[in-house]
Amino acid sequence: MDLSVIVPTFNEGPNVAELVRRTTHALQDRAVEVIFVDDSTDDTPDIIRAVAAASEIPVRLIHRDDPKGGLGGAVVEGIRAAASDRCVVMDGDLQHPPEVVAELLARAEVGDVDVVVASRYIAGGTSDGLANAVRTTVSRASTLLTKAMFPRKLSNCSDPMTGFFLVDRRSLDIETLHPRGFKILLEILARKQMRVAEVPFSFAARFAGESKASFSQGMRFLTQLTMLRFGRMSAFAVVGGIGALANLAIMWALQMVGVQYLVAAVIASLVTIVANFLALEYLVFADMRAESGLMRHRFIKSFTFNGIEAIVRIPVIWVLVSQAHIQSVLAAALTLIAAFIVRFVFHALVVYAPKKSRAAKIARIVEPLEDELAA
Repeated sequence: MDLSVIVPTFNEGPNVAELVRRTTHALQDRAVEVIFVDDSTDDTPDIIRAVAAASEIPVRLIHRDDPKGGLGGAVVEGIRAAASDRCVVMDGDLQHPPEVVAELLARAEVGDVDVVVASRYIAGGTSDGLANAVRTTVSRASTLLTKAMFPRKLSNCSDPMTGFFLVDRRSLDIETLHPRGFKILLEILARKQMRVAEVPFSFAARFAGESKASFSQGMRFLTQLTMLRFGRMSAFAVVGGIGALANLAIMWALQMVGVQYLVAAVIASLVTIVANFLALEYLVFADMRAESGLMRHRFIKSFTFNGIEAIVRIPVIWVLVSQAHIQSVLAAALTLIAAFIVRFVFHALVVYAPKKSRAAKIARIVEPLEDELAA
């Protein structure tokens, strides 16, 4: 098998037949397979099976009833299942032209690189298929931010945000990949110095269906970027920092309308405790949720701990205000900073700890935590 083409799909049924047809035509003289890793909630799996039955090339379906890791997790699962060590990853909406796959493979066969990236941002490439100027601007800004965060590892890649690339599976340590969203190439390049080549491509308009881009995906990308660069504690700090600012803003606003400062502190704490838990659940600890029990149990642990912490912290605010004569919002800020480390350790070791052996659980959590604290 010369090549495995991995296509993560979510409700992309109308695009499947055309994608297989064009891939077959573009790689007529090659031994190639197409693997659809499908998280769909519609009839896309049935369409893939029907196309596979009539296809000239092998077409396989991996349907995930319990998707983990989003699009990135689907790609990793496809790489594991591939018959070839050379794996092309591409979207299922035909914005990544199958005709370019032959160019990616030809460049990889030179033998001097680990990854061949289809780039929108080198000579001959375009991003015209992006829906509007806003998405174009966001894409460019995200690329610049990402390259600034990893100037060394991404120095030879103009488009680390693309979802269209070829990777030699032998160059990967698949077990170290922790996909949290849809930017799997960033995950691959940021974890290890790779030999990268690029070929240009024109980002096309969607063949059918609607874009899956959303605000939540943008937040997952920022979380992924933060955790790759700085680790889980830093992502926790970002969420905590935003929560702290929200806490202070709510407290200030309530005082402005006449609410007594201790009552305002209680209300602000309750609101931000719930909001912070949701942010931790879907951003910082999203990859640990599956092994850490039920969401309601995690919420009870988190809410109870944060409630106790607030019960302890609010009297400290009173002492700082009444005895040390510190302004109330500043006093609240000081106590929030002091609580940060304890809160992180509790959530990592207790709230999101795997429900397996206790010894393995502690080792798995503490060792990376020690590294992050040392950093």
